[in-house]
Amino acid sequence: MTEKYFFDTDCVSAFLWVRGESILSALYSRRIVLPAQVYEELKRVPHLLKRVDTMKDRGDLVIESIEMDSAEYYDYLQMTTRPEAGMRIIGKGEAAGIAMAKARDGILASNNLKDISAYVEKYDLKYITTGDILVEALRKGLISEKEGDMLWMAMIRKRRSLPAKSFTEYMRDRKVEL
Repeated sequence: MTEKYFFDTDCVSAFLWVRGESILSALYSRRIVLPAQVYEELKRVPHLLKRVDTMKDRGDLVIESIEMDSAEYYDYLQMTTRPEAGMRIIGKGEAAGIAMAKARDGILASNNLKDISAYVEKYDLKYITTGDILVEALRKGLISEKEGDMLWMAMIRKRRSLPAKSFTEYMRDRKVEL
């Protein structure tokens, strides 16, 4: 079975802000899931929503909801309202992505590791970040390292919080081999 990627708002919007959604489509078409909560958050920025709707219309992604009274729903509710001891309340988009990735055995796509790392560890989730996505795009020849740097800098200019000053620095710090 092909794994699905459950994107939170920050990760998908990093690409949407810089018009880089074609990278997501090329890498993960038909495997991208936006939780309904993420879609709702994107409604606050109409031009980003328009890009997501275009991806949805092309079949590159789907919007999915969490069913009430499901295990997914109770995980989501706990993460957003009353986490267990030692855990923190997180945002709706992040919580929905985590709950869905856990229940549906998928991969979480998120940049907000500070907020979600305890849940990723607790549920033993597979996850990717914007940096991981750009590295995969580089390895598959979709972008050059220079294009990765340009996208990275554009994301930073759009106030995306990334773990390095450049894509090149990110790869060097993580000892990425191509």
